[in-house]
Amino acid sequence: MTLPAGFTLRLATPADAALIQAQRDAMFVDMGSDPARLAAVHDAGVAWHARTLAAGTYTGLLIEGGGEVIAGAGILWTDLPPNADTTATTRAYVLNVYVQPAHRGQRLARALMQAALAECRARGVDIVTLTASDAGRPTYEALGFTPQAELKLLIPGGPL
Repeated sequence: MTLPAGFTLRLATPADAALIQAQRDAMFVDMGSDPARLAAVHDAGVAWHARTLAAGTYTGLLIEGGGEVIAGAGILWTDLPPNADTTATTRAYVLNVYVQPAHRGQRLARALMQAALAECRARGVDIVTLTASDAGRPTYEALGFTPQAELKLLIPGGPL
């Protein structure tokens, strides 16, 4: 993984939870989500990121440039049974991939993904999944990700 000059990569800490959630909120706004609905879950998202970073069930990767965090990505580590594709019981779900608009086009998302995949390899994880936006899909496909069938159900009367 190579970063452009002037950028550095670091691991997130629980102290970065609010920053990660702010990037997540911006990512969803970019994809057309309602900012008011995102604001309603912001604090819960900050608490979730702080808790999972502290527990080690989420790894955050942050790129800094010019004295600020300008991009980030996360890996959620899940415990699942072996299947026909792997005997490994830890899988990775990549989420929160975000680059500030002013810094897009510099291959920072690709660098974050390469770092995330290196972390997966280091942990012996051989199945990595993610949900791609239309804008992110070409980056993920270039790294070898392939579409898969997945369904979603929102149960009425849930917390939101």
